[in-house]
Amino acid sequence: MTSLSQLAPGVHLWAPEGHRTWGLANCGLISSGGDALLVDTPYSLDLTDEFLSAARSAAGSGARIRTVVSTHGNGDHTWGNQRVVGAEFIATRRTLEHQCFEPTPEQLRALIENTDPDHPLGWYFRQHFGRFDFSGITVQAPTRTFDGRLDLRVGDTPVELHEVGPAHTVGDLVVHLPQQRVVFAGDVVFAGDHPCHWAGPLENTAAACRRILDLKPEWIVPGHGPVLNPGGLIAYIEYLEDLAGQALLMHGQGRTPVEAAEILIDEDRYPGLGLAERMAITLAGEWRHLNGDTSDPDLVGLVGSAARIAWSRSGTAPTTAEATAATAP
Repeated sequence: MTSLSQLAPGVHLWAPEGHRTWGLANCGLISSGGDALLVDTPYSLDLTDEFLSAARSAAGSGARIRTVVSTHGNGDHTWGNQRVVGAEFIATRRTLEHQCFEPTPEQLRALIENTDPDHPLGWYFRQHFGRFDFSGITVQAPTRTFDGRLDLRVGDTPVELHEVGPAHTVGDLVVHLPQQRVVFAGDVVFAGDHPCHWAGPLENTAAACRRILDLKPEWIVPGHGPVLNPGGLIAYIEYLEDLAGQALLMHGQGRTPVEAAEILIDEDRYPGLGLAERMAITLAGEWRHLNGDTSDPDLVGLVGSAARIAWSRSGTAPTTAEATAATAP
């Protein structure tokens, strides 16, 4: 069971255990004077119940969770919202655009249960999403949206919401707690694994990270992975900028995003980071911007590209001789 850890007085982090996998997102609790706010909710209802139990215990007897702030529209940060009955759900206005093209819980269940486990997409979805129970989820739309900046109070604690997208998605925001010097960055920031940025371009994502640094935080909570100090965030910005440079170079060479990702993996250019196949997703976004393509990304298709890279490097994929024999008359 995942427990809450205190980052500062009245500020707690719920960080599910898991590395080199998808969907296990960090969530936050801010509490003061009998009032409480959640930063994101988990992917599934059972995980959300676990988070809420810990949050209510930490907030204290009689505290009421009045507000849920969604850092962006991905399901692994929002699909537990329905469990927080009576709360106000806040997100950026543009978050609504992302919710229009992300697979629904029912579609995600079908991708896990009805795809072929002996092919890359089915194998990958089972490996990374099969742990989650997506039944019974009703996607809760925001009840309050904003552009730019929104200032709130939780008891005596000021809370600043800063829109920083498009970056990871079109509608990202970060949560700044100036008194505690903590920023909840959502998926603008990943730690420990390669990110998968759906919107971008990488220049925007790096700029969003620099805006976080400008807030002078002591601690930065990424959407996934361990908490960072400013030095860790600077290293992440350097990664984003280097990846953007590699994208520009290989796009100019006429390579595809998948080819570019495979070259970077073979070079071991970013040692120590897990889920290297996700570079194919982020680079595809960079290609769209370099090509002037304003169409919505195909999220399942992008995950399929990553799945094929992971499959080919896992030892699970058949050899050329096996594949030929399997298709021979």
